[in-house]
Amino acid sequence: MNTEDFIKRLEHVLEYYGLTASSFADKINVQRSSISHLLSGRNKPSLDFILKVLEQFPEIDLLWFLNGVGVFPNTSKSQSSNSTEIKAENKNIPEQINLFDENRIEEENRVVENKFQKKSNTPILEQVSPTSEIEKIIVFYKDGTFKSYTEK
Repeated sequence: MNTEDFIKRLEHVLEYYGLTASSFADKINVQRSSISHLLSGRNKPSLDFILKVLEQFPEIDLLWFLNGVGVFPNTSKSQSSNSTEIKAENKNIPEQINLFDENRIEEENRVVENKFQKKSNTPILEQVSPTSEIEKIIVFYKDGTFKSYTEK
């Protein structure tokens, strides 16, 4: 990323929204000195800064903001949409997968090495016996922590 060009794009954003550097900092909840350091070229933007800007201003296109590719404002984004929301449009991705559904197709879990011949290097998983008991359940959280549950 070219820092000088990024500064110009950041200044363009401030001008577009009619914000001062300090009001912009307050709006995206960063220290005012952070904006000052960015505008002076002393610091480069952090990922956290970029994400806060995109969350607060969904009209800003990520590629345009970072590299100058694309347009600003991005009119294809809805003003009411959340920029951090990822939608699986026109994809055959289920909204939610029930991991405990016995009717899941085994084939969808196999890694296909040769998609033309449908050959795989992973074995077909055996069905769990209905008499099997759960030994442990582990829940992974987005913050990188996890909790393990075992029967006492």
